[in-house]
Amino acid sequence: MSECVAFARRPLDFAPMTKIREAVEADTPVIYEMIKELALYEKEPDSVTSTEEDVRTHLFGENPSVFALVADNDGVLEGMALWFLSYSTWEGRHGIWLEDLYVREEHRGKGLGTALLQELARIAVDNDYRRVEWTVLKWNTPSIGFYEAMGAGDMGEWSTMRLDGDALRVLGSTRD
Repeated sequence: MSECVAFARRPLDFAPMTKIREAVEADTPVIYEMIKELALYEKEPDSVTSTEEDVRTHLFGENPSVFALVADNDGVLEGMALWFLSYSTWEGRHGIWLEDLYVREEHRGKGLGTALLQELARIAVDNDYRRVEWTVLKWNTPSIGFYEAMGAGDMGEWSTMRLDGDALRVLGSTRD
């Protein structure tokens, strides 16, 4: 049995009252709190420039472009996964880009991260999406080990590139 299959078959050790479900609009304030907590964990607390209203609009507005799963223990949100659709021209299929996976510190080690990723994988499989992708900070070895234990792999030769801030504005304003 492969390591990732063995990992997937391990029983999850989270409270029986915790359910993985789609986020609803009333979850927005706590989702936003968790976004800020994740930024603090990633040593970038001042990088969060979004507002709670931004999150609400993009998750629950007229044309949502971002989706969220939450780990809900009888009304207490213990973790979340925020994601959106990507697309592979090579495969001609959508994928999922996992923007944030976060479990609150006091709830870590109970299988919630695994349960959130399992539900995301189920969504991908059920919709014939071909992949779930994300980035992880190189120093975040606990998360890297967690992802590798589930069968995820480093993209090796591929680097994530970003165009933002002044560079984005300059490039966007030079178009004829």
